[in-house]
Amino acid sequence: MSDAEHPSDEIAALRAQSHTTRRATVPAMEERLYTPHKVLDHGFVRVIDYMGDDAAIVQAARVSYGAGTKHVSNDAGLIKYLMRHWHSTPFEMCEIKLHVKLPVFVARQWIRHRTANVNEYSARYSILDREFYIPAPEQLAAQSTVNNQGRGETLQGEEAARVLEMLKSDAMRSYDHYEEMLSQDGQAGLARELARMNLPANVYTQWYWKTDLHNLFHFLRLRADAHAQYEIRVYAETICEMVADWVPLAYAAFEDYRLNAAQLSGKGVLALRRMLKGEEMDAEKAGMSKGEWREFMGVLEG
Repeated sequence: MSDAEHPSDEIAALRAQSHTTRRATVPAMEERLYTPHKVLDHGFVRVIDYMGDDAAIVQAARVSYGAGTKHVSNDAGLIKYLMRHWHSTPFEMCEIKLHVKLPVFVARQWIRHRTANVNEYSARYSILDREFYIPAPEQLAAQSTVNNQGRGETLQGEEAARVLEMLKSDAMRSYDHYEEMLSQDGQAGLARELARMNLPANVYTQWYWKTDLHNLFHFLRLRADAHAQYEIRVYAETICEMVADWVPLAYAAFEDYRLNAAQLSGKGVLALRRMLKGEEMDAEKAGMSKGEWREFMGVLEG
């Protein structure tokens, strides 16, 4: 049974609790607490705790900048101003703690964001479950011929079936050997910390991940982007939905000024100005490489 579909008794008990507090709370987040949101085939994300709200961002900004922000007439306007001008510390006043179940290869990408507190399920002390990420057929793609980090066309027919069978059989065989190496029937098997090295990168792990809103927005800007790898992007998109409930004003500003925005280089700005004046431009005239020009035109053409 999946943890995402059948929460443990401990999690269910925590969700059943209710506390009176003077802390700022957000009704939509209170509803989300401890509730698993399914991601991929066996993964999930759930909110364990959070601190602060949109008002906390505004309060911190007004303490920090004082009279300088009084011309901003409302909280939404101030938050937009902060986001637009890259002020970060007010957003650091909000924090969130998530429980995430994810494939190991996704975790290795995720952990590159070194601005969070992480505590991962330890396979030195516990035995990992027989759960592996197997891509859905529509996500089974060939290597891109133009992007070393991207995917190309979706595999079809016999080739797709062959690859899926290899993924499944290799994962199951590795886990069978993992179990055989562990202590069984009173026999002194291989230590768990050594047996785990035989497990494939698509086995599932779990962790608690706590970060502040500023660093969470940085994570989401990269991982919820359309160019991010699908398997981490779906986690980021799920978290985006949570953040939109938690700090709706801040998330709206983030969506406008970061997630759906585009950044131009100095050469790009100059090229755009010349184009607006009616001048024909190409990579050579703009002083850009072919790759820079292709990305620049991608921004303009959408």
